[in-house]
Amino acid sequence: MTETTLPTAFRQRMHQQLGAEYPAFLDALQQPPPVSIRVNPQKPVLPTNGLHSVPWCSAGFYLPTRPVFTLDPLFQAGAFYVQEASSMLLAEALGQTARLQRPLRVLDLCAAPGGKSTLLASLLTPDSLLVCNEVIRSRVPVLRENLEKWGLPNVAISNHDPEDFRALNGFFDLALVDAPCSGEGLFRKDPEAMLEWSEDNVRICAARQQRILTAAAPLLCDDGLLCYSTCTYNEEENLNNAAWLSEQGFEPLSLDLPDAWGVVEKTAGKAVGYQCYPNRVQGEGFFLSVFKKKQRSSPEMAVPRAFRSMKPVPNWQQKTLLSYLKNPKAFSFYVKPNGDVYAIPEAISAELRVLDSALHNKGFGLEMGTFKGDDFIPAHALALSTAIAENLPAIDLTREEAMRFFKKENLVLDKPVKGWLLARYEGLNLGWLKGVGNRVNNYLPKEWRIRMDIKEY
Repeated sequence: MTETTLPTAFRQRMHQQLGAEYPAFLDALQQPPPVSIRVNPQKPVLPTNGLHSVPWCSAGFYLPTRPVFTLDPLFQAGAFYVQEASSMLLAEALGQTARLQRPLRVLDLCAAPGGKSTLLASLLTPDSLLVCNEVIRSRVPVLRENLEKWGLPNVAISNHDPEDFRALNGFFDLALVDAPCSGEGLFRKDPEAMLEWSEDNVRICAARQQRILTAAAPLLCDDGLLCYSTCTYNEEENLNNAAWLSEQGFEPLSLDLPDAWGVVEKTAGKAVGYQCYPNRVQGEGFFLSVFKKKQRSSPEMAVPRAFRSMKPVPNWQQKTLLSYLKNPKAFSFYVKPNGDVYAIPEAISAELRVLDSALHNKGFGLEMGTFKGDDFIPAHALALSTAIAENLPAIDLTREEAMRFFKKENLVLDKPVKGWLLARYEGLNLGWLKGVGNRVNNYLPKEWRIRMDIKEY
């Protein structure tokens, strides 16, 4: 990327914003983007010795080069997420402002593909509820896949416009609006983003963001936190929206960030926000601001006595299900009209019943599988869950065998096996196999199949 490939109006804007730092900013855009990952604390198998840490996120690390993540069994098993380092600043911001040691009701309103959702899931207590919403239906499958890999059962996924949440006014302790934006901070990482940039698009994005924030504001309880972020630089989308929000009954919260981190604090009136520039941090462009709600919220809503979308499973089926979970007493079991069986965490059952009554397009609980007569067919999500029992039949695969599993090939094992067993790699579950006679069938979902040539690795 050279200066001339950047839109002229964008160059003028950044020169005005950065002043003497503008040449350093341009130079940074011509460097290869850093590669960073965030490890899953519930699946701690990835060796991180020798890797440089992301300063503001204890689970974040920089890699010296970019490998082919798709062909890494540990990535496929949810041991880590490939996330841009600047956006991990959310971990430090919430560590300073949120009561993460107590159960919280949390909403990620613009969640796909799931980077910040998995970060939130790792920060929260097991008895917290995390609702991950994506407006665009076509982006929901990748969100679901990434959350299933992460493996935590206290997560719900929804597909709604922000305004559809009004039945949940006053329900959430924390809401994240990682808003759709003009993407200026991604120009180095994704040059095609420049093709969509224009000053008109900046104004459109700013108005869209304000609409989303307007819908998010009443969803918070008294003293609830609202975190607003973008991956862009301009003040229309960032500081101006933060200033507007500070006039809507929200108190801006300041963060205490070391100068050595290079994050720039910006203010406008009462509003305060934090900007990452690629010439100052080892990361891309990112903006973040945190607010506390001071307006009165809606009163606590009544909790429905039952789920409207599913019914308890029969007792005889429960006996089968109990053996698949590490702590089965922490769950109750329900079946949907299509026969899919789910384990619902007892700690958040009441919250999930409220969610169930308020939203139509949603999914929650740990998918266990289905019954075909007396036979139980376990779900892929169960294999990847951190709640799964540790004493189930399993077979350890080599790296080559693991990659063949993810290409959905049937494996040839050294000795015959019978029934269901877990495919594992370096202690992590990859999915289900079933021994039938001399054959071992691969139950990886078709949509998860890797189509790349293994020889490319």
